Amino acid sequence: MSSRKGNDYETELSKFLSATLGIDVSRTPLSGGGFSDVQMADLIGTPDIWVEAKRTQRADVYRAMQQAEDGIAARSCPDAAVVITRKNNVPTKNSLVVMRLDDWVDLYRAYLTLTGVIK
Repeated sequence: MSSRKGNDYETELSKFLSATLGIDVSRTPLSGGGFSDVQMADLIGTPDIWVEAKRTQRADVYRAMQQAEDGIAARSCPDAAVVITRKNNVPTKNSLVVMRLDDWVDLYRAYLTLTGVIK
């Protein structure tokens, strides 16, 4: 049951991000299924972001972040680790996004530069 909920959440999340951002995001085939030793992000089509999706009543965001960072290290990629999580009965759009402060500062700095607040 829990793997089905996780798979469903990854699909919901990919559809939400695709529709909201206008990019092609999809669920990584067999993600989270334990079918392979190859570590992959839960979603593909999110440039520069490694998404670890968790649908659980009690999210362990530090463990999920470590899972994402282990995957990043194993694949030697420069992506920023992002955990996206929600509880049952919470709409996908109300999911929480968790990331390292250093990565968030980089994103916010880029936004502030883009909007002309900083140079």
